[in-house]
Amino acid sequence: MSSKKPRIGITAGDPAGIGPEIVRAAITNADVLDSCEPVVFGTTNPDEIHRLGIPVGKVSARGGELAFKAIEEAVRAAKSGAIDAIATAPINKESLNAAGVPYIGHTEILAGLTGAADPLTMFETLSLRVFFLTRHVPLRRACDMVTEERVYAYLVRCSAAMKSQLGTGEPLIAVAALNPHGGEHGMFGDEEDCIPPAIERAKRDGVRAVGPVSADSVFHLAKIGKFDAVLSLYHDQGHIACKTLDFARTISLTLQLPFLRTSVDHGTAFDIAGTGTADPLSMIEAIRVAAKYR
Repeated sequence: MSSKKPRIGITAGDPAGIGPEIVRAAITNADVLDSCEPVVFGTTNPDEIHRLGIPVGKVSARGGELAFKAIEEAVRAAKSGAIDAIATAPINKESLNAAGVPYIGHTEILAGLTGAADPLTMFETLSLRVFFLTRHVPLRRACDMVTEERVYAYLVRCSAAMKSQLGTGEPLIAVAALNPHGGEHGMFGDEEDCIPPAIERAKRDGVRAVGPVSADSVFHLAKIGKFDAVLSLYHDQGHIACKTLDFARTISLTLQLPFLRTSVDHGTAFDIAGTGTADPLSMIEAIRVAAKYR
């Protein structure tokens, strides 16, 4: 392996939020500079942000436009090989919408710009890794999306991504249950009935998987090393586990793109933007994780 440091592209996020501030702090951090060569896309200069007429701490079309432009530039650089991975600061969905950007968030933008059909989202928090069967959909719809075909397909994809992009060898993935105590054989619901046959199909494809494992214990068991990752069935199920473990060190990874992307898992924090009080730890960790797995 080359001793040359990886070049990590860092998008500054919505310029009206805390992105520019935490990126400025992160790219001067000793651990970041030891692990990679940072390349910033977007402006982090407060004077420049003011000159561009962007109202700090507020939703604006201009903020959404510039945030999207920075992502576009970073994606072009990653696709050309000029950078090895991308770490993103937070963007604002309302600002994107005001700017006419036809995507709701980062994952959708990256899929659209690269042609990736359905990128995988994985959280890494210390020793805990969590994938998500569903993301930004209402909970009622998420329950309907727990199907044998979907669970099977995600197990195959998650295992492949961990081996090819994270270098984990042959990972053991636990599928979280949906209902209390995994439904207790139908006493508390039968939505989990599709999970065992999905796991059996995945095993025939060489995937190591178990489940459903009760959601009140599966994340702890993964944290202590019993499982290499958990497949969470809906957004908040996995988010709560990771963010309770360590909010600032919960890093989002987008896998099965032409490049690796990592991100902070907090928002633009308009309420404190421009005050100099934002904690850059999550941005620092996102860059370090990108350098580790690129």
